Amino acid sequence: MTRWMIGACAAVAVAAGLYAVNGYKNRPNQSNLLDFELVGAAQAQEQVDPADVDTSTIVDMVQGAEDAPVTLIEYASYTCPHCANFHADAYKKLKADFIDTGKVKFIYREVYFDRFGLWASMVARCGGEEKFFGITDLIFKGQREWSQAGGPAEIVEELKKIGRLAGIEGETLEACMQDATKAQTLVSWYQENATRDGVNATPSFLLNGEKMENQPYEDMKALIEAELGS
Repeated sequence: MTRWMIGACAAVAVAAGLYAVNGYKNRPNQSNLLDFELVGAAQAQEQVDPADVDTSTIVDMVQGAEDAPVTLIEYASYTCPHCANFHADAYKKLKADFIDTGKVKFIYREVYFDRFGLWASMVARCGGEEKFFGITDLIFKGQREWSQAGGPAEIVEELKKIGRLAGIEGETLEACMQDATKAQTLVSWYQENATRDGVNATPSFLLNGEKMENQPYEDMKALIEAELGS
């Protein structure tokens, strides 16, 4: 694990994870993520059984043709350096080669290994489906800067700057960051996804329902082409 990531985890009292070759690994419980002030005076909800939370209000963020022959799901954490690297390089090639050409339906699902990643997700989703991927790009581009901004208050402020840069009005952004019910629901949604699909590291991928390791783009491209029958 890099020095800056160790510092981030210590700041939010997250249980130690593994920063392995294929990604950032950890599996916190809800209290690790939700026992905090989101922003200002707003408090997270009282802890509840994840099974009792209605997660149907959380929508998948999708790019590409709905009827594409191949579906690729990425599980990523906004605080994962490997995820930032993937989005800076391989994702752009994937989008040009397969997503924009109608061959791949790409689904991005957030993973919350720490509170900072949850906050970043709340900013990204604040802009709705139209702005989500653009904000995600900004969050990953600035990952090192906002994640090292200082304590929780400073990190929140840096994430808000990204939201404002993306054109989200201040009051709207504040409401998103204060939404403790949404935070609780997002965490339960993540836990449902992680349990169902066996996600314990980021980035993780499902290619037409089968787990696929993070790997060089050319290898990933070959697997996608095999699914396409080309």
